Amino acid sequence: MSEKSANGAVWFGARLAGSQAFADLFRDGMALVEETAAYLDGPGRQESKKLSRNGALAYATESMRLTTRLMQLASWLLLHRAVKEGEMSLAQANKEKTKVKLAAADTHDPHNLELLPETLHMLIERSQALQSKVRRLDNNIHNRVPEDHVPAMNPVERQLGLLKAAFETDEI
Repeated sequence: MSEKSANGAVWFGARLAGSQAFADLFRDGMALVEETAAYLDGPGRQESKKLSRNGALAYATESMRLTTRLMQLASWLLLHRAVKEGEMSLAQANKEKTKVKLAAADTHDPHNLELLPETLHMLIERSQALQSKVRRLDNNIHNRVPEDHVPAMNPVERQLGLLKAAFETDEI
């Protein structure tokens, strides 16, 4: 799963999608999707019936924002799992991810959050934290350094290059 530049450098982002950090993020993200669905279909439905008119409107609005956010995040996670599994290249995922909206933040009335049941409020906060992690990871994976920008040689890379040359191997 290595994506290389013209000068042969392996992009950090290509390896990131296959890392344990990504596997943990995928597991946590999909668990949050399942937990949210179970809550909204069960206890959340019961809690929403007990809310005032304004609370019910806030619940409907915020639960829709929550499910939309989680579906976009799940789409992103599934795309990058496909890269990890070798089902598509990182370049293909990059094209497909344009359909996924990882907005910086939802704009909502803070007063609405005060009207919501505590569990829904916590799910919203957790989904926003997941969104922040995914946005950072997406930035690391897909925002490559331009080809004409040559970073300064890392001394460790230089030493590894010398070792490779000395032992005439690419496996260091």
